[in-house]
Amino acid sequence: MPAMLRAALLGLACVLVVCASTTPSRAADYPNRPVHWLNGFAPGGPVDTIARIMAQFLSDRLGQQFVVENRPGSGGNIAAAAGIAAAPDGYTLLFSGANNAISASLYKKLPFDFMRDTVPVAIFTEVPNLLVVSNAMPVKSVKELIDYCKKNPGKISFASSGNGTTVHMSAELFKAMTGCEMVHVPYRGSALAFPDLISDKVQLIFDNLPTALAQARGGSLRALGVTSRERWPGLPDMPAIAETVPGFESMVFYGMSAPKGTPPEIVAILNKAVNEVLDDPKLKARLAELGGVPMPMTPEAYGALIAEETERWRKVVAFAGVSVE
Repeated sequence: MPAMLRAALLGLACVLVVCASTTPSRAADYPNRPVHWLNGFAPGGPVDTIARIMAQFLSDRLGQQFVVENRPGSGGNIAAAAGIAAAPDGYTLLFSGANNAISASLYKKLPFDFMRDTVPVAIFTEVPNLLVVSNAMPVKSVKELIDYCKKNPGKISFASSGNGTTVHMSAELFKAMTGCEMVHVPYRGSALAFPDLISDKVQLIFDNLPTALAQARGGSLRALGVTSRERWPGLPDMPAIAETVPGFESMVFYGMSAPKGTPPEIVAILNKAVNEVLDDPKLKARLAELGGVPMPMTPEAYGALIAEETERWRKVVAFAGVSVE
């Protein structure tokens, strides 16, 4: 190689090294514009409630607006597909949770693989579902509900926030474990189901604790039990369904994921911010009002939880014998 060419290439290499060493990290000023956070459920429901609480705390912490965008439908899969297709730059995020773990086996023709196509960022909290029934229902316990169901097979309807949600699958698991015959009535978010529950057009729902608890405390519906393995610490007087149906359990977790390829440094910034706000006494108090407790985790730990829940719900889907095309 001619000496002049070698010298030119060496000079170019030096310039590139200097540029690389002096160019700021692409995450150094993240976020420098609003962040869009896709939520797969309707406004007013439990997922939306948690998302908007977290969005406000993250906006305050990071100095840019976290804008919650509701894209309900298909058990959260419409939002998941949109989030996965977005540019992996940290400015489009996905509210993730148990519904994504369920969908992996319940839906037979998803255009994506959630575990493969997303990056775990952080988890916020974990809560059980709460079984609530219409006040017109002549039952005041889980045992009375089971007895009533068996005396009236196929005459009781249960609402859900959509196919593939824990609200739906908690009821399917209950049906499979008790032999109760009930009709599924899916809604585009549990908030849309409550008017029909209150008027007894549908008779019950295994809704996420935050909104179901509010309805029960307000007297609009009657609470019968939580879906945690044992009584939930925030509701020590509320029986666990497992006390009547041994082995019954259905938990909900709320978190944040990003499209595959999102830079690790941006994931780290977001994870740090989430864990910091989870340590804020004001947020802890707000979550406690909704029955939840903070669950700070690393992205890796959250990814392990999603994988574990995906496998657990695969077994439940097979046990209950349900699927969605």
